[in-house]
Amino acid sequence: MKAIDLRSDTVTQPTADMRAAMMASPLGDDVFGDDPSVNALQEKIAAMLGFEAALFVPTGTQSNLCAVLSHCQRGDEYIVGQMQHAYRWEGGGAAVFGSVQPQPLDHQPDGTLAVADIAAAIKPDDPHFARSRLLSLENTLGGKVLPLAYLQEATTFARSKGLSTHLDGARLFNAAVAQAAANGSDARAEARRIAGLFDSVSVCFSKGLGAPIGSALCGSRELIGRARRIRKMAGGGMRQSGMLAAAATFALDHHIERLAQDHALARRLAEGLAGIEGLRVEPPHTNILFVDLTGPAREKSAGLVDALAREGVLATGLYRLRFVTHLDVDAAGVDRAVAAVRSCFQG
Repeated sequence: MKAIDLRSDTVTQPTADMRAAMMASPLGDDVFGDDPSVNALQEKIAAMLGFEAALFVPTGTQSNLCAVLSHCQRGDEYIVGQMQHAYRWEGGGAAVFGSVQPQPLDHQPDGTLAVADIAAAIKPDDPHFARSRLLSLENTLGGKVLPLAYLQEATTFARSKGLSTHLDGARLFNAAVAQAAANGSDARAEARRIAGLFDSVSVCFSKGLGAPIGSALCGSRELIGRARRIRKMAGGGMRQSGMLAAAATFALDHHIERLAQDHALARRLAEGLAGIEGLRVEPPHTNILFVDLTGPAREKSAGLVDALAREGVLATGLYRLRFVTHLDVDAAGVDRAVAAVRSCFQG
């Protein structure tokens, strides 16, 4: 029986219709700027989120790198959260390649960075300090939706202090779908509302949206012009990449609203695991579920991921397990995962 892969929403496979769209896509050379499928995607995502321009890149890591290095120069710094992907899991690229210093801050329990902490981190104009130039936030963060009122407050404050703002919106549409469900509104409108608070936004197509590869950086024409040069230096010019862009376009057309199904499955998984002794289940906002092992249950942590794999369930973590739902997971798979975890702890 095929394993239920809950390691990440990056493991999704293109649907049959997406593959057909990829095969039918017209191609050109994107480095010369004449791949029609790439150009159409860039225009589409920029217009959708309310920006002048966008740049298609291979990965979210490269998108964030292009953003930070487009906003900042050598000797500058960007303010970022300790648990944000751009700081913790992207190899220190801004510092390594751009000599841009990160200033990491601790998160509040809801995933936000306290505005008072942001204020305290901004350096005075003094040669002893790196120049504070950029505030970078992430939404969702570990599956948590950052409140819109907070995003408005934080970005308004940053601008009042002369900082630019960047959003790592790898799962922006998960946040937008959850926000729309709470407000009784439209997910695409909510995505635009969130994105409109920032000077640049990175969006990933290969997570919940289900494309095989790719992200986009959105911003002003001037910023995207700088980012295009950085993408070239970072090896991100992909030539006939229209097939990949077509998959991303298909995802934008067909896979945004269905993210609500992933969120519902994450809640179903949380409810199924909630009664198991030794597990502390964190209620999910979107499609990412964290489960902490407590008390005697921690003694089983070393072999737990391997034991689950033998039961046909793939997950990540040690003392804190992470499960991520996506378009290749259904209710039956979630129920199998619950049964496998129960077997490991109650068998």
